[in-house]
Amino acid sequence: MHDTQTSSVVRPRTRWVRAATFTVSLAWRHLRSDPARLPLLGLRLMPGPVRRTARGLAARAGGAALAYSLWDQGRREDARGAVLSAARSASPRGLGRLVAACLAAGDAETARDLVELLPRGPVREAAERRADLAAGRIVPASSAGPPDHHGITLTRRARTRPDDTVNARRPEASTDEPPHTATDRAAPGKGLRVLHLVTNALPHTNAGYTQRTHRIATAQRAAGTDVHVVTRVGYPLTKGVADPRTLVRLDGVAYHRLLPWTAPSGPEAELAAGLEMASRLVEALRPDVLHAASNHRNGRLALELGRRFGLPVVYEARGFLEESWLSRDPSRSPDDAFYRAERAAETECMLSADLVVTLGEAMRADIEARGVAPQRLLVVPNAVDESFLEPLPAGSAVRSRLGIGSDEFVAGTTTSCFGYEGLDSLLDAVALMRERGERAHALIVGDGPELPALRSRARGLGLDGIAHFTGRVPASEVREHHAAMDVFTVPRRDDRVCRLVTPLKPVEAMAGGLPVVASDLPALREIVEPGVTGELIPPGKSALLADVLTKLAYSREMRESYGLAGRGRVGAERTWTEASYRYDQAYRSLVRQVSEPGQIP
Repeated sequence: MHDTQTSSVVRPRTRWVRAATFTVSLAWRHLRSDPARLPLLGLRLMPGPVRRTARGLAARAGGAALAYSLWDQGRREDARGAVLSAARSASPRGLGRLVAACLAAGDAETARDLVELLPRGPVREAAERRADLAAGRIVPASSAGPPDHHGITLTRRARTRPDDTVNARRPEASTDEPPHTATDRAAPGKGLRVLHLVTNALPHTNAGYTQRTHRIATAQRAAGTDVHVVTRVGYPLTKGVADPRTLVRLDGVAYHRLLPWTAPSGPEAELAAGLEMASRLVEALRPDVLHAASNHRNGRLALELGRRFGLPVVYEARGFLEESWLSRDPSRSPDDAFYRAERAAETECMLSADLVVTLGEAMRADIEARGVAPQRLLVVPNAVDESFLEPLPAGSAVRSRLGIGSDEFVAGTTTSCFGYEGLDSLLDAVALMRERGERAHALIVGDGPELPALRSRARGLGLDGIAHFTGRVPASEVREHHAAMDVFTVPRRDDRVCRLVTPLKPVEAMAGGLPVVASDLPALREIVEPGVTGELIPPGKSALLADVLTKLAYSREMRESYGLAGRGRVGAERTWTEASYRYDQAYRSLVRQVSEPGQIP
C-alpha cells in the first residue's frame, strides 16, 4: 500500500552513525538538564523483550524504580501509590529526587504533594522551582522577555526583494523537471511546488494531525501539485524511533527529515539547526510556497525561510495548543507564564504569515480577534477521502472478536484519550442504559494518557465485557470499527479548546453513514445539525446522553436517516479534493503577490 524509498544522498552506514550520535547526545542533554527523564527515555528505546525484563527488575527493586516501571505501563495511579509509599521513609534529598521523577513522568499533582512534605530550605526551593517550570507558572530564562516578541522577522514587513530570491532566477534543478520562473509558475495548468513544514508524520506517528497532513498532500499531488513534507529537527529519533532515513515516500509523497549529528540544546539552537538544514532543502527543491502547520516552532522556521528566500508563507493553525495544555490540569490558568508565552508566539506567527488557514468558523473568529485581517484568513475544514463515502464494510468480525452480539447496541468513538474528550460521560451513560435493561456497549478506539483511568472507571461501573478499549488501531482498520458501531459519540467537555477546535474523527464517521451524538459546543455545531445529521446534548450530562442513545437504539429508521444526511453533507462539502482546490487557489494568489510586491496587502 505504501511505497517507501530511502534517500541515496547519504550512505546507510553514515545514516546509522549519525542517528547513533544524535541519540547519544539527546540522552546526554536529558541527563544533564533533567536526569529523572533518562529512565523513561531508556525504557522507551528498549526492544520489547528487553523492556519487559527491565520493568520486572525495576518492579522488584521497589521505590522510584517501581514507579518508573508503572509509568512506562501507563499505570499512573499505581505509580502514584508507589511514590507516596517511598516518600514515607525518604530523606529531603530523596524527596527532591521523587519530585523530579514525578515531573518527568508528567504527574504534577503528586509532585506538588511531595513538595509540601519538604522542609524549608534549598532542596525545597529547587523542587518548587522545578514544579513551577513543569506546571507552566514560570518559563525558562531563555524564553523570558516581552510576551509579544519571540525573535520572528515579520515576513510581510521585511520581504526580500524578488531579485534576491531563489525563485527569481532558479539554479539548475537537481531533479529531472525543468526550472520554472516567478512569472510562469502561477499560470493556469502549471503545477506548483509546495513544502509543508510539520511536527511529525506517518508512518511513525498516526494521529489526526498526521492524517490531515497526509490526506492534504495526497490530494494535492493528485491535483498536480508537487508536494514535499519536512518534519521537525530530529524527528523521529526524538521520539525514540530508530529510523535514520532522511527521505521516505508514502503514497508518492516525499517526507524529508532534518537529522543533525547532535541534538540541539534548546529551542533557539533547534531553530538555527532547522534553518541551516531546511535552507539546503529549499535550495534543492525550490518550492513556490512554504506551508507550516501548528505549532509556532514550525511557523518560526517557515517565516525565517520565507524571509531568506522571498517565499510566501502559509501558517495553518490546526488547534490552539495553549488551550489543550490548559485543559489537561485544572490547576492551570490563562495567567500562567507558559500559556501567555505560547499564545503570544502563536499569535505572532499568525500576524506574520501571508495567509492563515484554520479548520472552522469558531477558530477563525478567535484568530481574527487576535488582529489577523479577514482577507488573510482561510477556512479549510477537516475532510475525508472519497473512499470514506463508500458503504462501510461488515462490522461482524470486530463485534465477534469483542464479544458483542449482532443485535446489541454499540455507542462508540475513535479518538485520543485525553480528559477533555469527556469519555467518562460515555461510560456513565452506557452504565445507566445497562441499569435500565438496555443491551448497550461502549467501544472506545484509541490511545492516550487517560486510557488507564478510563479502564479503571469502566471496572468500577461494572462494565467489564461491556466497555471495550481497543487501543490505537491502524488507519486501514478504522472503518471496520466504525461498522461495529450504531452511533458515533463525541461527548467533549465544555473546555475552551473544545468550544473552538473542530475534530476530524466525527467527519470520518459521518462519511460512513454513522449518526453522531455530540456535545453542544460551537465547534461541534459546525459538524452536527441536530435533528438532521445527529443530536447535540449539553456537555457533561451523562443522563441526557443515555436518554438520547436509548432513543436511537430503539429507532433504526432515525439512525439511518441521520447517517444518510451526514454522508451527503460530507460528500458535498468536506472532501480532500475540495480542500486541495481551495489551497491551490490560495497558493496561486500568494505567488502572484510575490511576483507583484505592490499587491501584497
